[in-house]
Amino acid sequence: MTDKHIAVADILLDLEAALRELNLWHSEPPSAEALASTAPFAVDTLTFTQWLQFMFLPRMHTLVTGRGTLPVNCAIAPMAEEYFRPQSLDASAVLVQLQRIDTLLS
Repeated sequence: MTDKHIAVADILLDLEAALRELNLWHSEPPSAEALASTAPFAVDTLTFTQWLQFMFLPRMHTLVTGRGTLPVNCAIAPMAEEYFRPQSLDASAVLVQLQRIDTLLS
């Protein structure tokens, strides 16, 4: 495993912890149909936090553990900022982790 894979793995753990701390971790997975979305961030079927938990995190874990090729351009933090902006929730811990991922992979 490369240093970059290890760094991504650490950030993914921190991201999961941040989602759990804000009670944004979902106990039930979305339907198979919802997960089959081809829209960016699955905006047509999932909330942003569902996309993070059920699509982004598993895919990144697979790449890290399988030592796969990591994305070379990542811009998730701006989407997260838009998602959390109208909410009365301090999501700064989640945003920090997503910015770390964006910086590391871009």
